[in-house]
Amino acid sequence: MYRIGVDVGGTFTDFTLLDDRSGDVHFFKTPSTPHDPSEAIENGLRDMLGELGFAPSDVIYLAHGTTVATNIVIERRGARTGLVTTKGFRDVLELGRQARPSIYDYRVEKPPVLIPRDRRVEVLERIGPDGEVLQEIDEDSLREAVARLAAIGVESVAICFLHSYRRPEHEARAKEVVRELLPDAYVSLSSEILPEFREFERMSTVAVNAFVGPRMGSYLQRFRKRVADVGIPAAPYTIHSNGGLMSIDTVYASPVRTCVSGPAAGVVGAAEIGRVAGLPNLITFDVGGTSTDVSLIDNCTPLFTSARLVAGYPVKTPMLDIHVIGAGGGSIAAIDDAGSMKVGPRSAGAAPGPVAYGRGGTEPTITDANLCLGRLDATTLLGGRMQIDLDAARRVIREAIAEPLGISLEAAALGIIQIANANMSRAIRSVSVEKGYAMGDFALCAFGGAGPLHAAEVAVECGLPRILIPREPGTLCARGMLLTDLSSDYVRSFFSDCTAENWAHVLDLFDAMEAEGAAWLDNDGVASGDRRFNRVLDARYRGQNFEVKVDCSGLGAGNLKELEERFHAAHVKEYGYDIRHRAIQFVSARVQAIGAVEKAPQAEVQGGNSLEAARTGSRPVYYDATRGWLETPIYHRGDLPSGVPISGPAIINEMSATSLILPGQTVIADRWGNLIVETNL
Repeated sequence: MYRIGVDVGGTFTDFTLLDDRSGDVHFFKTPSTPHDPSEAIENGLRDMLGELGFAPSDVIYLAHGTTVATNIVIERRGARTGLVTTKGFRDVLELGRQARPSIYDYRVEKPPVLIPRDRRVEVLERIGPDGEVLQEIDEDSLREAVARLAAIGVESVAICFLHSYRRPEHEARAKEVVRELLPDAYVSLSSEILPEFREFERMSTVAVNAFVGPRMGSYLQRFRKRVADVGIPAAPYTIHSNGGLMSIDTVYASPVRTCVSGPAAGVVGAAEIGRVAGLPNLITFDVGGTSTDVSLIDNCTPLFTSARLVAGYPVKTPMLDIHVIGAGGGSIAAIDDAGSMKVGPRSAGAAPGPVAYGRGGTEPTITDANLCLGRLDATTLLGGRMQIDLDAARRVIREAIAEPLGISLEAAALGIIQIANANMSRAIRSVSVEKGYAMGDFALCAFGGAGPLHAAEVAVECGLPRILIPREPGTLCARGMLLTDLSSDYVRSFFSDCTAENWAHVLDLFDAMEAEGAAWLDNDGVASGDRRFNRVLDARYRGQNFEVKVDCSGLGAGNLKELEERFHAAHVKEYGYDIRHRAIQFVSARVQAIGAVEKAPQAEVQGGNSLEAARTGSRPVYYDATRGWLETPIYHRGDLPSGVPISGPAIINEMSATSLILPGQTVIADRWGNLIVETNL
């Protein structure tokens, strides 16, 4: 029986297959197909299973991560969407908040609103902040509003009424009328997507969900059909932004929850690998073809956030705290109007890709630069399955960068990499030192196709003492699909002071949400013994504008004092101080329902017999202007013996990635197959 994880990236689609019977793990990559990501999934499944000689009918589990929803928002090619809201609030979506990333830069423009004003309609109704009905929904007003949307041909409808998180009946009635007058439309309710206060964020989140819903639904249908066409009987799962799994039907209802789907799997996988390797504190460094994703893992626990921007649009839903920048192997290098070199965020992606790939690319990329410096082997990418035109890479960097700047080819290529490394280092600092964490306490977990190639220099620049490079790092996000559980998040806003009576009501909310989670797990066939529920309370000191999260596990009606102490401790951890004389206010109760699924075990790896047997040759590699070109030994990772140190410089090749070890650094393969690099700062 086989289990498969699939991660769809901008340049490559990655696969990890676990053979339950033997415990063997197999890795595979194939070029992505941006016009239809499901095509690359089908191609890769057929090629991988055929190459291994495995029967598709024996696949019992398939999970995948996708960036389809995010790409729809980035490219603004979602459905023609309408918004139904409370009278007087149609412009909340456009007004937003005063906060913006560059408050003094007049050149920075807000992204265009996803739902233009002529497709935003108002309804006479009003719910108060305590859930009281101030004005019953006016049927004539509702029907007139929906009829206007029908007349202009909307394909999807977002419904967001004021304070519907306290009382969803009006939104439910509006949905019934939309179903009647627009039977083919996709409908999304804010009370189902985000039953939480803060009107703008709730409206923005449900607008994004409605905007991506129809196209995401079409993709999911193609994906499900292609998996079935391959002959795989298992119902596929999708990983969502908090690192858990959802069924296809759940994703269709809430596609906004998949905005950092693939990267989340990588963080989950890194946390488990770090736990087994004895490195519980990690900064994940996932460098793919189009972006670099970084996150922090503290004591084997990834950090979470409840809100982020997706292509400039606020989305409020529980997700792993992942910082994304436009720097990957396909990032394009160019000279700007001031005569300076810049790298990214534009990317050559999978089509046409870097110039060296020979698919029509005409602009130099980070991958082309690494090839020119000998850091990448032109003959071993994807295990030799990808043909590389090294001369074309050299020519484009010389013509586009070196000659205009009057520098050598080596200086131009190194400059591209140094700029990219500086951007990556800045992202790492944003999730670590800027949040009060000390770099010396963490290891850099490098994965993605290009992560191990840049990790050695980035770790030195950031002051990180060691690097963890998992097996086949280019497929770790796909491997993470085999290391996670089913999960779903529930939230209820409840503004009240911290009293015994209100605490009892919060416990009732927890119980109600756990019942919802249990029904969801019932639908997915999770046994009662494989379930658990995490309880968290958002709370703040009275007068504050933002909340901290308080773990409520194990707390009952008689534990109010313990809750208060946990809140003070959480506030100290978040802000560095507490205000014990200030009253505490409850804001929102949250429950995460988790259904355990069987995971891929981490087995010890049988290493090779000696370093000499693992060595495949050597080649000149350019490091910097001081050291220049150095003859560098090349090793095949699968043949490295466990526990034998290697002194840099060295290059370690495998199917999905190349690891660069700098002069003065040392690396050792542990018994789990990980590479542990000491940066020797």
